[in-house]
Amino acid sequence: MFDVSWSITTEQVLLAAACLLFLGVLSSKLSDRFSIPSLVLFMGIGMLAGSEGIGGIDFNNAALAKTIGVIALSFILFSGGLETDFREAKRVFAKGITLSTLGVLITAGVVGVFASWIFRIPVKEGLLLGAIISSTDAAAVFSILRSKNISLKGQLRPLLELESGSNDPMAVFLTLGMIQLIQHDAMPWHFLIGMFLRQMALGFIVGWAVAEIFLRIIKRLRLEYEGLYAALTFSVVLLAYGAAETAGGNGFLSVYLVGLLLSRKDFFYKRNLVRFHAGLAWLMQITMFVTLGLLVFPSQLVPIAWGGIATALVLFFVARPVSIFLCLPFDRFREKLMISWVGLRGAAPIVLATFPLLAKVSNSELIFDVVFFVVLVSVLIQGTSIPVISKWLRLHAPLQRRPRYPLEFEQHEGVDAELLEFFVPYGGKISGKRLYDLNFPQDSLAVLVGRNDKFIVAKGNTLLEDGDVVLVLVGKKDIEAVKEIFGQVKEKKTSA
Repeated sequence: MFDVSWSITTEQVLLAAACLLFLGVLSSKLSDRFSIPSLVLFMGIGMLAGSEGIGGIDFNNAALAKTIGVIALSFILFSGGLETDFREAKRVFAKGITLSTLGVLITAGVVGVFASWIFRIPVKEGLLLGAIISSTDAAAVFSILRSKNISLKGQLRPLLELESGSNDPMAVFLTLGMIQLIQHDAMPWHFLIGMFLRQMALGFIVGWAVAEIFLRIIKRLRLEYEGLYAALTFSVVLLAYGAAETAGGNGFLSVYLVGLLLSRKDFFYKRNLVRFHAGLAWLMQITMFVTLGLLVFPSQLVPIAWGGIATALVLFFVARPVSIFLCLPFDRFREKLMISWVGLRGAAPIVLATFPLLAKVSNSELIFDVVFFVVLVSVLIQGTSIPVISKWLRLHAPLQRRPRYPLEFEQHEGVDAELLEFFVPYGGKISGKRLYDLNFPQDSLAVLVGRNDKFIVAKGNTLLEDGDVVLVLVGKKDIEAVKEIFGQVKEKKTSA
């Protein structure tokens, strides 16, 4: 709650929220320019606005912070699943699920045992701290790489995306399980096995059911206003989480699975909905991190600084590498090193650290402060060094930014076509030809040519050059024929 000596009006609350959100958005430019992960800046704004900062807002409502964090994480996970390339995710599915389950368990165990020793707390409480800090946040990684215009080679990117999107449910399960074991001394350890199977099974079933119901509804539902489709998917996220948790399942797994299943299907207004949820995910990130920053008292971080640094170092150089090398025994050595170093901690651990506070677990405030400190150290040290490490391991690759096209195309009833992009190969057979020489099928039409960050309206006499990107409105029955014209194995749908 807000503990202030004067009454606060609704208008003042809205003004403060607007200022914090505005500062959060502006801080993203600093993140891009100086390669500082945005979550650090967002939390910094919250800490500056808090009781020990210049804002003087005394916020100590862990229940409200948890609620905001759970809602925000739900929308962030849904957006991450929705933007995932399902075809790439399938290739690394086994590895990703292994890392997000067994890898999380190993990390939690190693960190937990060390934390119980260095902070002189019971082993169960140390393992609770390890469980909370066990999940990763790849969103921070890729924001850093984008700021440096680099990416990662091979299957590293989809593997890290899948791991970070799917390991939060395991961390939630371990956190809740350890709280149960701490509160009930007589409860046997094998209780966790039944809890795990129940939560994951019900989370999967509910997520699959919600995704199938949504796809069936949206095929038949014709809403009068386009904005209502955004409201519909908004309700789907809340339904997936709420139904899974009510049934005793894992809500985060349910939400991520819905987004992942929808990513592989085409439906009306999908591109607009992907953009809507991407923007909503950013709003949720800013809100969540600023709120968590308000909840922290910086003076309480000083006494645990050395123990927090030691815990972070064990996490970086022992727990994470051990889990990666055990879970991926047949991968190349330098790839395993890269995956180990990319295990940034982010929003989920701090949100999970509010669970012991609300459950009134012994040493819960110590656990929260240590988790917050470790997340900051992880982002500042690992996050800022990722570009250097990726180049040192020779695993960096040029970042391929998808162009923003000055037109829109959405699937509608009665339109049996797709807008696809095709590349003109260097030295290929169509380079140097005019569009009318390509003999497109009757139901297909070239509409735009992208060249050197500029766009040319496609005409019959437009001369194609090496490296051009041609947007073609293709009748679905003619897709293979147009692919053959461009000599390409596969096409990519635009995200115009």
